[in-house]
Amino acid sequence: FAPLTSRGAHSFRAVSVPELTQQMFDPKNMMAASDFRNGRYLTCSAIFRGKVAMKEVEDQMRNVQNKNSSYFVEWIPNNVQTALCSIPPRGLKMSSTFVGNSTAIQELFKR
Repeated sequence: FAPLTSRGAHSFRAVSVPELTQQMFDPKNMMAASDFRNGRYLTCSAIFRGKVAMKEVEDQMRNVQNKNSSYFVEWIPNNVQTALCSIPPRGLKMSSTFVGNSTAIQELFKR
């Protein structure tokens, strides 16, 4: 989930779609102690909430895929899905949620 901020901090800082996208793929914001750079994404889904243009969301996700193509398998076509809900969460102007299926999860099972 992005933005990850303290309870009162979000009222002082506006976030953008590029910033939310960057936060979604930041290893520090993952719920599992696994670095996706040590694996490859088989599939992933990004859900944005708030007044966001779908074109901007798709452009940002395409940029992430193009810049980090080595972290996405090439043998599953269209393996990144995006969705948009125009109703923002209470107290925020926009947010995003990321769910990814990465081979990096194997790090947790090797410990």
